[in-house]
Amino acid sequence: VQFVESGGGSVQPGGSLRLSCTTSGIRLIDYSMSWYRQPPGKQCALVARLTNGASTNYTADSVKGRLTISRDDAKSTVYLQMNNMTSEDKTVYYCKRYGFKDWGRGTQVPVSS
Repeated sequence: VQFVESGGGSVQPGGSLRLSCTTSGIRLIDYSMSWYRQPPGKQCALVARLTNGASTNYTADSVKGRLTISRDDAKSTVYLQMNNMTSEDKTVYYCKRYGFKDWGRGTQVPVSS
């Protein structure tokens, strides 16, 4: 099982970015997937979750309306669209199969001031 995050990069406040998580070793359609992030000095926190079939969606209150999770099972890829970004979004983002201990290595999103 492998998850590879990409799409991180420098962005200015108010800008947008889309992260991708390419999965392998699993049938993505069978699983709920999630994005987490870990700000410096803080615990890793759930940002968004999307069930298989995309029927149920969870987004943390702190990012609701700005960050959106989606999936393309045919491409074995999960996305995190980030809009109107702020300095609080500056951190490392991880893709994870929800309910399992499979983590990607993360992708850095630096938000410049």
